[in-house]
Amino acid sequence: MEVGPYRLKDNLTLEYNEGSWDEFANLLFVDQPVGTGFSYVNTDSYLHELDEMSAHFIIFLDKFFELFPEYEGDDSVCQSKLETGGKDRIHIGDCETVLQELLSKTLDSDNKCYNMYDIRLRDTVPSCGMNWPQDLKDVKPYLRRAGVVKALNINPEKKSGWEECSGAVSSSFLPQKSVPAVQLLPSLLESGISVLLFSGDKDLICNHVGTEQLINNMKWGGGVGFETSPGVWAPRHDWTFEGEPAGIYQHARNLTYVLLYNSSHMAPYDLPRQTRDMLDRFMKVDIASIGGSPADSRIDGEKLPQTSVGGHPNSTAAEEQEKERMKQAEWKAYAKSGEAVLVVVIIGVSVWGFFIWRSRQRHRRYQGLYHEDVSGASVLERFHNKRSGQDVEAGDFDESELDDLHSPDMAREHYTVGEDSDEDDVNRQHQRTTINPS
Repeated sequence: MEVGPYRLKDNLTLEYNEGSWDEFANLLFVDQPVGTGFSYVNTDSYLHELDEMSAHFIIFLDKFFELFPEYEGDDSVCQSKLETGGKDRIHIGDCETVLQELLSKTLDSDNKCYNMYDIRLRDTVPSCGMNWPQDLKDVKPYLRRAGVVKALNINPEKKSGWEECSGAVSSSFLPQKSVPAVQLLPSLLESGISVLLFSGDKDLICNHVGTEQLINNMKWGGGVGFETSPGVWAPRHDWTFEGEPAGIYQHARNLTYVLLYNSSHMAPYDLPRQTRDMLDRFMKVDIASIGGSPADSRIDGEKLPQTSVGGHPNSTAAEEQEKERMKQAEWKAYAKSGEAVLVVVIIGVSVWGFFIWRSRQRHRRYQGLYHEDVSGASVLERFHNKRSGQDVEAGDFDESELDDLHSPDMAREHYTVGEDSDEDDVNRQHQRTTINPS
């Protein structure tokens, strides 16, 4: 629904996701912890801690590269929801209580509350966002269709079918001993791994205020937060996309943070092209040598290197240009097909006319030699018998023989051969032989 190549138009129809992340990257989706999505496990084997889940994930990666070794050398980009925490632990149950109390304060006269994933929207109590996004109602029936399950090569042992969220899994996965992300990220950044954190400014449940506080209090690479030197912080750059404010960029010591304006918990769902531009820029994609119509993406008003698009336009202008080009191509195709049909008709009429003309000319050239015989047989019939049944139309005789045709039982009479073709030499018309009686 967010970054994959397709979205659901309804519960039967897929449509291409214009902001898909698959053009310059291979996408691999993993249902974890076990029991979510299509993954399954015995009900007494649900996971409880992050180290258990990471061990499962390593096993999965080992098996995946064993089956598909051609991907082992690729650079990897991992996306995950950020789990935060600190030295003074806060129990997840306490966080849930705080969130529910906050949402209860947003009730209106229609008994609706804030959507916890997008505060611009409202939802019925007690869902408060669990019915969002609208595509979700089509995802479940689509992914449970027998044909889809078979096409995805899903083990039929998953009797319950695909589930977005599993209450049994979430009630079991309540980490008490796991190391929080704020303690894991510094070592990753210091090892040279580039990390991108992004938040939608309309998200409540994983809001950008918490993400920014995590960064500002985190120490790595000889500094705190986005310090570039003691007491000096990296600037927050204004990002515009196709002439509209898109968000804020900030970067220091392998960490990039992007705040996306007018986006929810599912930022790529709301802003497919903007988040795609963000990803391509993070991966240092440059399409200048590839071609295409790049998106107009700028930092502090300065145009950035060309990213994205390729085969799929990543800008409204490029998309409209492509539609217009396709429309013109269709009209040209119609015109070409009309010309082709006209040519075929002309050729057909010409061939038909040629055969009619040829047939008439042949008929005129080889009209029979008719002369009544008192004995009941014509001269032509006698000549035909003389030629042993051969066809006069075959033209395998010497025309001089026609000069000597006569009936042995009667005096010679005047007769002429049938009319010559218009193509015969004119002189022959004056040399037709008239045979007089002897």
